[in-house]
Amino acid sequence: MSDKVRARVFVSGHVQGVYYRASTREAAAENGVDGWVKNLDDGRVEAVFEGDRPAVEAMIEWCRTGSPRARVDGVDVEYGDPTGVDGFEVRR
Repeated sequence: MSDKVRARVFVSGHVQGVYYRASTREAAAENGVDGWVKNLDDGRVEAVFEGDRPAVEAMIEWCRTGSPRARVDGVDVEYGDPTGVDGFEVRR
């Protein structure tokens, strides 16, 4: 039985232009999590994390602080079934 999970995360606050996406990619690599991260037109950042539950939960917790210059006001999480994302990318 697999303990793999998928979390779709929306981060609000001052999270664009502060190295948030690149820092997310680095944290994902450290935690062994696959997925992607991108800026949204409304100023939020959206990310998808897939991997073992503890690693995905660690990424969600990381998002609550984010990069050193970020100011995170909120983190909304939606859980779903993993889709088999491989690697981690920063999307435009």
